[in-house]
Amino acid sequence: MITSLQRTPKLHRSQDADLPHVLFVIDQFSKNLGGGERIALKLAARLPQYGYRASILTFSADPADPVFESAPCPVYLLPLQRTYDRAALAGAIELRQFLKQQKIQIVQTFFESSDIWAGSVTKLFSNAKLIWSRRDMGILRTRKHEIAYRLLADLPDAVFAVSDLVRQHCIEEDHIDPDRVETIYNGLDLDNWGASSQSTPQRDKILVTTIGNIRHVKGHDVFVKAAAVIAPHFPNVYFSIAGGVLEPSYFEELQALVRDLNLEERFHFTGAITNLEQHLSAADIFVLPSRSEGFSNAIVEAMATSLPVVATNVGGNAEAVQNDVSGLIVPAEDSDALAAAIIRLLADPAMAKAMGIAGKQRVAERFTTEAMLLQTTATYRKLLTE
Repeated sequence: MITSLQRTPKLHRSQDADLPHVLFVIDQFSKNLGGGERIALKLAARLPQYGYRASILTFSADPADPVFESAPCPVYLLPLQRTYDRAALAGAIELRQFLKQQKIQIVQTFFESSDIWAGSVTKLFSNAKLIWSRRDMGILRTRKHEIAYRLLADLPDAVFAVSDLVRQHCIEEDHIDPDRVETIYNGLDLDNWGASSQSTPQRDKILVTTIGNIRHVKGHDVFVKAAAVIAPHFPNVYFSIAGGVLEPSYFEELQALVRDLNLEERFHFTGAITNLEQHLSAADIFVLPSRSEGFSNAIVEAMATSLPVVATNVGGNAEAVQNDVSGLIVPAEDSDALAAAIIRLLADPAMAKAMGIAGKQRVAERFTTEAMLLQTTATYRKLLTE
């Protein structure tokens, strides 16, 4: 049964009632919000300014999570554990009725179950247009997902890829018509972003940080090993990882690695943070050591804070960071290369500062929320007028 995740179910503003209704369907809302959930909330907040209203539907969430009370739109839960049992069939009937009652005209899905199951229900039982939002290189897919994506390649009316590399993956691996796949980069609201970093006092300690929920795919162990190379040569440099723990066993491995490399006084796990700008403003260098990415929100946020970035050459990282201009791109899984790039920035503060300035300019030119929304709503209009 579809229920509201808000104690007092949120309604659309009366002036928005006649706007075309977009439904974002997301596999799950974890307490440590990922990039997909954050982008959906950002879109939902801003879409009325561009002529659309939004609601969100998820298959898994903690109803007590305060994020839902502050959400900018109605948020609903359709409990779904499997997409192929009797409960899934009942859920399909529920979703069909929901799409009709809510007068949904566009369904935009995020992640595997939403793309495949909710996408199929949408196209089978409604006239709503379907958009897949592809945010990664298939890192979480199983074999059945790979088969399903290829079989359903003609299902979506459009596909939003979060980077050019993800777009290429959709075309080559999933066999989706290139004319239906477009790259839409994550956008950032630049108003007042990074202003606090301008007044940051001179510090004796230098902080090298990364942001990302703790999972093996984020490559945090490579960062720890790089820190062990750097630490003996730069006694005033400290390191941190900011992010919630999604894989407890991996977190234990990281803690053991920090102990084994004698980095306990130099390496810190800050946990999940609520004020990204404040955290980044206290740092000097941003690192993204991921093994796989679609397109990193954290890179854009770091560049907007005028931080030089060292990132691995995966996903859309090299599309965001211009090598030797706004940061440095290194191979994945290579702690020595990561350490060498960080050392290069530490040894040349003037170059690091210039890269930070170039990064902020690049965000203003290519990675704004306005650019993201203009491109997104242009496709909405196209689909609804076809």
